[in-house]
Amino acid sequence: AASPHRRLFPLVLASLVAFAWLTLWAWTRSPYGRYLDHGDRALTEPFSALCRALPGGALWLPAAFAAAGWTLMILAMMLPTTLSLFDAFARVVASRPDRTRLLALVGVGYVAMWSGFGLVAHALHGLLLTGVARVPALAWRGWLIGAAVFALAGAFQFSGLKTHCLDRCRTPYSFVISRWRGRAPMRHAFALGVSHGLFCVGCCWALMLLMFVVGAGSLGWML
Repeated sequence: AASPHRRLFPLVLASLVAFAWLTLWAWTRSPYGRYLDHGDRALTEPFSALCRALPGGALWLPAAFAAAGWTLMILAMMLPTTLSLFDAFARVVASRPDRTRLLALVGVGYVAMWSGFGLVAHALHGLLLTGVARVPALAWRGWLIGAAVFALAGAFQFSGLKTHCLDRCRTPYSFVISRWRGRAPMRHAFALGVSHGLFCVGCCWALMLLMFVVGAGSLGWML
């Protein structure tokens, strides 16, 4: 029979996912909903005034908003896909007294990897906007950028790297067994979550990047 911890953890995970969805829903319906998109927030008020008032605000404040929105989206949409990973890891560490903490660290590592990818994508998006602003030819032919990203995302779906990453995501128990050492349990649990997140990013990075181009990170396009 499943232990109380194994029965309780899916409920905790579901509660976290529900909280993320409710927060996103409330954010999109609030006066600050436009800041959830990855458009040029610095051009809107009062965001631009706040960026000017804070030291270095034009750099880190948009990144902070992007990280918050992106992390909520990851919690809402990607965290449910890790249930099989958590179940496999819970079976491996079932006899350990610190199993709850280790499960939490796996989740933190997974979300940290996706959040890091979101920040990188945000930075690339900012560089792209800067390039378009400085090169008029790009502004007039912006559709070429979207077409190139579409083509890249489509081609990647048939690549060997995509298949390799997908195989790791589809076999969570083998993944856990091959990577869990337990000699430094907290560090290894976090690293296991990061590793699994890395393979998930490897599966989905092209499609996620596509969302930055065509959907600007909006919930409608992400779904």
